[in-house]
Amino acid sequence: MHLCAQSSHLEVKVVLPINLLAGADLMATRTANETTNYFINQAFNILDIDPTMRDVLETPSREVRVELIITKDDGSLGHYIGFRVQHDDTLGPFKGGLRYHPNVDIDHARSLASLMTWKTALIGVPFGGGKGGIQVNPHELSEAELERLTRKFIDAIHDIIGPHRDIPAPDMNTNAKVMSWIFDHYSRYHGFSPGVVTGKSVDLHGSLGRDAATGRGCAFALREVLHHDDKKVEGTRVAIQGFGNVGSWAARLLHEQGARIVALSDISGAIYNADGFNIPDVMKHTYEEENTLVSYPGAQVIDGCDLLTCECDVLMPAAIGHVLTEENARDVQAKYIIEAANGPTTVEADAIFNERGIITVPDIYANAGGVTVSYFEWTQNIQQHRWEEDEVNRKLENHMVRAHNKLRETMHAYNIPMRQAAFVTAVERVLKATQERGLQ
Repeated sequence: MHLCAQSSHLEVKVVLPINLLAGADLMATRTANETTNYFINQAFNILDIDPTMRDVLETPSREVRVELIITKDDGSLGHYIGFRVQHDDTLGPFKGGLRYHPNVDIDHARSLASLMTWKTALIGVPFGGGKGGIQVNPHELSEAELERLTRKFIDAIHDIIGPHRDIPAPDMNTNAKVMSWIFDHYSRYHGFSPGVVTGKSVDLHGSLGRDAATGRGCAFALREVLHHDDKKVEGTRVAIQGFGNVGSWAARLLHEQGARIVALSDISGAIYNADGFNIPDVMKHTYEEENTLVSYPGAQVIDGCDLLTCECDVLMPAAIGHVLTEENARDVQAKYIIEAANGPTTVEADAIFNERGIITVPDIYANAGGVTVSYFEWTQNIQQHRWEEDEVNRKLENHMVRAHNKLRETMHAYNIPMRQAAFVTAVERVLKATQERGLQ
């Protein structure tokens, strides 16, 4: 991934003009959580929800901050802070990732936990929203130190997570190995509990198809959106920012369907080929042969920021947040934006895309394949039964298609863009469940 205007999506603060947020000062700086709440409040306004219920739906159920101290390999002490925000569990247990990053803070945990509430409601899985992590640079710790830190974190939060309470998953700088440590340590307190986390390895009760799930969901989302406009994936020119797990799987699957992947980027930079890349060859070069993406033979090396405005039909930001801004939104040439990353589009850019007629497929739908297959993994753990990969993929496709159909119904009913329709659909479902369960 190429970091254009910012060093990390955890550090971004969004500037909102006064006409975009009632009561805001001109050019006021907004946090990530305030940006999320802006989009939620658009849905609240459309649904005419009363102020008290807005507070109920917006406010996290629980926020936890814990101090973590470990002995490092050299005998010195490591001191870290961990967070877990549990936003809403009306539709099911809290669900969301754990990230290890120096800039993890409560504001971003609130924002991402809220987004998980609306994502799970929209895609139709029985979860709520949670998020958290540890303020740490994991690259500065040995594997043994990371394991000790992870287990210390579970010592601190094991009584507020669980298969029917809160189910963490991998996120930035965490993976199947970290989830395995959590599963093991939680089980020491509560007995054998593989369902306490998702994103585990297949050998340790993970699900077949989970590794590809987010990228596969993005491919399904693009197919459905193009089909609605009487277009096909075959021949469509796609630019993908981010060639990690999500971006590489999306590229691979779309290439198999005949799409032309014309631009790719990762931390080494970006490459462009108007005729499209041979994705299996790029994968072999980058991963199997351990070369950099920008050293791929015959590729035109471009600036990472230029990928966002290159000539293409579909732009898929699959790396970091807030890369599509007021500064570059008018230069975007794509007709469709598939938000594979969390929060890649600022409020200003979203308004510009709506004005220009660019179809933005929002993150809470586009990248929901990951949490959907996490639900399948959790279900298999509860049942103590393994599904075949084709069954997992078929069920994922069904969820993505149903959610897209519902989005179109909401867009038509309210005459609103897809992002607003996504939040309206999700808020309606959580609101109804909240009212039916009762508030006493």
